[in-house]
Amino acid sequence: MEYRVPFGVRAHSYSEEEITEALRIMRGSEPLTQGQNLREFEREIGRFANVPFAYGISSATAGLEIAASLCQLSEGDEVVIPAHTYTSSAYPFAKRGAAIVWADIDPITRVVTAETLESCVSARTKVIVVPHLYGYGVEMQEIMDLAQRYQALVIEDAAQAIGVRIGDAMAGTFGDAGVFSFHSHKNLTTLGEGGVLVTHDTKWGEIIPELRHNGHRPYSDDRSDYWIPAMTDVVLPKLNGEPIWPMNCCLGELACGIGIKLLARIDEINSKKRDRALHVIDSLVDFPELVFHREPSSRHNYYLLAARLDGVSRDQFIRRMAHHHSVQCVVQYYPLYRYPFYRELGFGEAVVPETDKFYDNMVSFPFSHVLSEHQIDYVIEATRETLAWLRAQ
Repeated sequence: MEYRVPFGVRAHSYSEEEITEALRIMRGSEPLTQGQNLREFEREIGRFANVPFAYGISSATAGLEIAASLCQLSEGDEVVIPAHTYTSSAYPFAKRGAAIVWADIDPITRVVTAETLESCVSARTKVIVVPHLYGYGVEMQEIMDLAQRYQALVIEDAAQAIGVRIGDAMAGTFGDAGVFSFHSHKNLTTLGEGGVLVTHDTKWGEIIPELRHNGHRPYSDDRSDYWIPAMTDVVLPKLNGEPIWPMNCCLGELACGIGIKLLARIDEINSKKRDRALHVIDSLVDFPELVFHREPSSRHNYYLLAARLDGVSRDQFIRRMAHHHSVQCVVQYYPLYRYPFYRELGFGEAVVPETDKFYDNMVSFPFSHVLSEHQIDYVIEATRETLAWLRAQ
């Protein structure tokens, strides 16, 4: 079915300057990976986020895989993760032998807090994973204080939160490591896929380049014959004396070149999405059945526009929006403990009432940056008509 307002369109369009830059790289960049654009993109991300180490990677999931390896999990270690998040927040840790403990979310912000995490944290907790879901910046300082009390590592899944500010710092920069995604749907997309892994930790920062590129590193000594014994060395990276297996998740020069240009206007992109979100929310304020999270500051980049439906059927709402108005709303994110995937791993139990209440009644609206003002106004009209129709049932 084709929708008048589809959900899954690309995040944004590219400017003529960005298109010209892509053509320049395609025509003349040598090499097309691990080159000048990657280094410049990493420098710009580092400056933007105020972190000493920033590394371009093929996806946020790849960054979480590296972060999970750096956590050096052992048998009996527990990792606390919200049940309401995307699956790649969790499985990189589960596949390394950790026991997953599911945390609940705050009913207003729909993300974890120190309060929702504290009942899940124990002496066995090795890692706390904090997703900044929907593009909202979690209150990190309280979580960092909690983690410090239990000597737990903190990994921020900031995949959806590029440019989000929590006080004076960026989301993704409070914990031991943070990851950002530049997937096709994100507010900044490097031609469909991509990401960045950031850290303040010097030990981690020094070995991440080897971990993301097959264990390759240049030979440290001067050689009269550059090809002997080989062009580059291959090492098994070690942390605290323990080996960590590398992988291949590099970000190509074309993606990095576009990322440099987009980073210069990400605050503008985020601001426009936030203004648009507030317009939608305020236009529907006379329908209390629809409960949004309204945040007018840069704490929220409104990567997604989600709401909870109270007193009316979520499924009837989505069905009428889709079939009567041709507006494609969706439901996100299925509580991870409900998936057979995690149940088979032994992680099928959770006490997360706010997660369950929100998911079972939530709706996510089409909200891409490329949607026209006319399409957004049509979504508002369709929503008002659908809620009025549900009231009359």
